[in-house]
Amino acid sequence: MSILGPGWTSLFYLVAAVCFILALKGLSSPRTARRGNAIGAAGALVAVVTVFLSAKLENIPLIIAAIAVGSAVAVPVARRVQMTQMPQLVALFNGVGGGAAALVAVLELGHSGDPWVRLAVVFTMLVGAVSFAGSAVTVGKLQELISARPLLFPGMPVVMGVVVLGAVAAGGVVVVTGSVGWAMALLVLGLMAGLLLVLPVGGADVPIVISLLNAFTGLAVAASGIVLGNVLLVVAGTLVGASGTILTKVMASAMGRGVTGIMFGAFRGGSTAGSTVQSDRPVRSSSPEDVAVQLGYAQRVVIVPGYGLAVAQGQHTIAELATALAARGVEVVFAIHPVAGRMPGHMNVLLAEANVPYECLKELEEANPEFPNTDVALIVGANDVVNPAAKSTPGAPIYGMPILEVAQAGQVVFLKRSMRPGFAGIENELLFDPKTTLLFGDAKESLTRVLGAVKAL
Repeated sequence: MSILGPGWTSLFYLVAAVCFILALKGLSSPRTARRGNAIGAAGALVAVVTVFLSAKLENIPLIIAAIAVGSAVAVPVARRVQMTQMPQLVALFNGVGGGAAALVAVLELGHSGDPWVRLAVVFTMLVGAVSFAGSAVTVGKLQELISARPLLFPGMPVVMGVVVLGAVAAGGVVVVTGSVGWAMALLVLGLMAGLLLVLPVGGADVPIVISLLNAFTGLAVAASGIVLGNVLLVVAGTLVGASGTILTKVMASAMGRGVTGIMFGAFRGGSTAGSTVQSDRPVRSSSPEDVAVQLGYAQRVVIVPGYGLAVAQGQHTIAELATALAARGVEVVFAIHPVAGRMPGHMNVLLAEANVPYECLKELEEANPEFPNTDVALIVGANDVVNPAAKSTPGAPIYGMPILEVAQAGQVVFLKRSMRPGFAGIENELLFDPKTTLLFGDAKESLTRVLGAVKAL
């Protein structure tokens, strides 16, 4: 027996929907992201409680048990996950959401003979399965369980075409007949499509694919709302689908490429592919003490963080270094590239964790005009986002991508573990520029030694 009537149910659903909208608004800025996340969680709680109080549920003990098991797994994982593994967690959440929507659609298939509802079921199953399988591949690539390079085989485009046509045919049969057997075939074809869609994607393109799959999951959830007759699922799924689509286009623009080029560029050699090849060309290396002198006697320093900083967990050390330089009268800002790291906003979150003031974070458009007036550009764990090949080498995978113009600074200092290229798999000619200095080693250890030397000046 339901406790809430239709009027109260609609009201609480409206409250939850408003919370979701406010959450997305809050997540658009690092300054308000924490509050936005809390508002979104509150909206989800309101939605779940409203379902319990308004719907005529069966098997409540099983539902509560499932929630308890999920919470017991999710809470420790979320608390213990390292910042470098956050993209994998996000991708995993995407996949689980899409998979859950697909399973719900399968279970609801026999409850309606309306062809339009069956069409929503087919859409949910197919898109949810693609999101689940594709997200699993992105997790494997980011976790280095499988190669980050594009994985291709002869005739792959043909196989992809056959799978897509097969999925369309199977979906048509399900809409007309409601056949569970054909629905299972559609589910398998959707999983195959997800694998084939993401396997050819390599290196730096993976975060963009995660965003795209997030949009897929949102669309699958919205369609499942139609299947279940739940307006809130339609609203929430549409919000996720729309925001994921917008984010995908923004990230693709930041890479200077189209979404189709990112997804299918490997078939013509245009996808960013990881590389393990190291250069043996001579470079000018330095010591922590020399780097400290460069930084300590500069008037303006711009720090460019990258994935290497996250891997080394050096965000707190670099924040302390910025504070020490500021105490010496040095102006210090951080230049953030839109696709630095492994997910949107990765560097913003990393530096916020170290309590770096938001005012010190400069986006690409704001940072680039200031480099000619910068004495030292300090690049920590970044490579492709400052690689001049994006402007000078038409055949390069990153050609056309807007970069941080660190080459315009008076001096450039790279903190690198080795001469291994970035995810694009190409050398950075800036490393061999006469005004560039390299400090090799773990980013956190190098920063700690530089910090000590700065304090000793």
